[in-house]
Amino acid sequence: MASTVTTRFSFPGAGGETVWGQITRLEQQTGPIPAILYIHGGPQGTFRDGWSSRWNPRVLASQGYAVISVDFHGSAGYGQDFMDAINKDWGGKPLEDLQLGLEAALKLDRQIDGGNACAMGASYGGYMVNWIAGNWPDRFSCLVQHDGLFDMRSFYYSTEELWFPRWDFGGSYSEARETYERWNPVNHVDKWKTPMLVITGEKDYRVPYSQGLQSFTALQERGIPSQLLVFPDENHWVLGAENSLQWHGTVFNWLDQWLVQNVETVKE
Repeated sequence: MASTVTTRFSFPGAGGETVWGQITRLEQQTGPIPAILYIHGGPQGTFRDGWSSRWNPRVLASQGYAVISVDFHGSAGYGQDFMDAINKDWGGKPLEDLQLGLEAALKLDRQIDGGNACAMGASYGGYMVNWIAGNWPDRFSCLVQHDGLFDMRSFYYSTEELWFPRWDFGGSYSEARETYERWNPVNHVDKWKTPMLVITGEKDYRVPYSQGLQSFTALQERGIPSQLLVFPDENHWVLGAENSLQWHGTVFNWLDQWLVQNVETVKE
């Protein structure tokens, strides 16, 4: 199998602050290369050049994609102030960082085809995919949303991890209703138009699988091309080996469906 290479880069993000990202792609590949914007969860997390059986950028790059990840405001590893900058601002600075980071990556590597791109993420990354669907609706050819928050009100009243939204949104839903609704993806659902693959686990009590069902219903009733993958025996992660194979196969097929032309050219 062809080897992959990861390139770290930085750029002025929201507020002019330095934000870091990385590009993972096949080393000898020539363009045009379809782009994947990888959005990490947490949101106090990061995507680094490491190996994992879940959300491994090298696995996706092996399929012929250039995987771009951005450590937006809220990411871990850049100091407490940077990580706390996402508090009460879930759809603000992080989205700006993603937009600026994708632009910076495309300028850095001219082999990447920015017009042939998909955004994908899980947990907070899935939230951001839902947020992008309504607040950056013309940018991507497709989306992949895994365990993403769709409606902040129903999420708050069903999650088993109440301390977390209270921390990030400044209180309970009733105490900080304005903040929850300001960054609520469901409030922008009428602007959705991008094909989306929705993935969820029925044993997910952190972001209950009903959030995925709600987003899928919104897609279906608007006639937006969409697919739903539900794992009855998985929680907030896909941990089973056979389930992982199904996850990857479904994601690869979805990407091939919407980014197929250039992928086939690369694989020949």
